[in-house]
Amino acid sequence: MSSLSETIRTRKSVRTYDGKPVSAEHRKDIEEYMKDIPNPFNIPVKFMLLDAEEHNLSSPVLSGEQLYVTGKVEKKPYADVAFGYSFEKLVLHAWTLGLGTVWIGGTMKRELFEAAAGLKEGEMMPCVSPLGYPAKKKSLKESMMRKGVGADNRIAADELFFDEKWGQPLIVDGGIAADSGIAEILEMVRWAPSAVNKQPWRIVRRDGVYHFYEKKDRGYEHPDTGDLQKIDVGIALAHFTMGLEEQGRQAEVMVSDPGIEIPGDAEYIASVAIRA
Repeated sequence: MSSLSETIRTRKSVRTYDGKPVSAEHRKDIEEYMKDIPNPFNIPVKFMLLDAEEHNLSSPVLSGEQLYVTGKVEKKPYADVAFGYSFEKLVLHAWTLGLGTVWIGGTMKRELFEAAAGLKEGEMMPCVSPLGYPAKKKSLKESMMRKGVGADNRIAADELFFDEKWGQPLIVDGGIAADSGIAEILEMVRWAPSAVNKQPWRIVRRDGVYHFYEKKDRGYEHPDTGDLQKIDVGIALAHFTMGLEEQGRQAEVMVSDPGIEIPGDAEYIASVAIRA
């Protein structure tokens, strides 16, 4: 079985599929897994599989997809962060089965997906993803998209992770100024996927607690579909807590703003204390 770190580093967004239906075995596995994917905010995310042909679903950035997975969540504070956290766990599980995915928030006929998902008043469906087997060769369109957003590049760790105060790098003399094992976990966070690879998460460690922030860009927030960059922070938070769990440690996630001075375009999201 692959380690979490290997799963995260090898997993790629897939936009070109081989056109084959998901096997009965893999579909059953996914259906069982998505029945209950908890998140630290105790906000239920209801996942469902949608047949592309039955519901006339498609996206101009995809080819060969037969099946989609989506989720819906009640509109409330932290719903978008919870959605990102739970959906990412499903995405990583799918990859371990050999199933490709890609987060799609806008390049689709949203009204068709929302109707197929039975979206109700007071609910939102921030993102969908195709679910299927990657084609052996990427389409030209996919290759150009990956190159355009620098999909295989990541922001340097010293620009993402800070020690005690914003802007003071957690990386010191080529090593991590933190407890054993945290370096690998922060790499898992660094390689988390995000909308157009903006990587909007920032972490400040203070008194042994890791505080997560959203570094905002304009144009990613919508009242009906949530804040895509908060979803991204939820993804990063999932990588962090899953990494701790793999190391046999417990992550206590809490919403308790430490009052650290931050830039005007940043917003506090949540904190993680590590328990042995």
